[in-house]
Amino acid sequence: MAARLQAIKWERPRLTILNQLALPHSSEYIEIPDARAGHYAISSMQTRGAPAIAIVAALSLAAELSSMHFDTSASARAHIHTQLDYLGTSRPTAVNLFDAISKLKHAIDTTITKNGQVVRDTYVQMAERMLDADVKDNMAIGEHGAQLIGSDK
Repeated sequence: MAARLQAIKWERPRLTILNQLALPHSSEYIEIPDARAGHYAISSMQTRGAPAIAIVAALSLAAELSSMHFDTSASARAHIHTQLDYLGTSRPTAVNLFDAISKLKHAIDTTITKNGQVVRDTYVQMAERMLDADVKDNMAIGEHGAQLIGSDK
């Protein structure tokens, strides 16, 4: 069986991505420790595809947040909003990216707490749910495609 490539690998708090600029000649992975690295990976096209761009943006900030402490919910929200706005500049026409940014902002803005760590954790969990949903969608597409290929239709 051939080795399985994963475009995005997330093991909290570590994000690595398959450098799509190196394909097909090599399967090179790049660590994305923060939003700045996520921005670069998206803008330089090291990661491609609308859903992947959104997930890399979300998880790059999750990786960054994992090592941060926030005294208040306001400081956590301010940092997250600033970084999400910055990530949006990485690919200004990416619809999936802006949809993810909107959902992530809504999730933290509607979290009722004064605790900055709760806001941070809410963000990280939401980003992880986005990855899980994307993987589930991709698996379903593969299963449906396999059924069609195997059928007489």
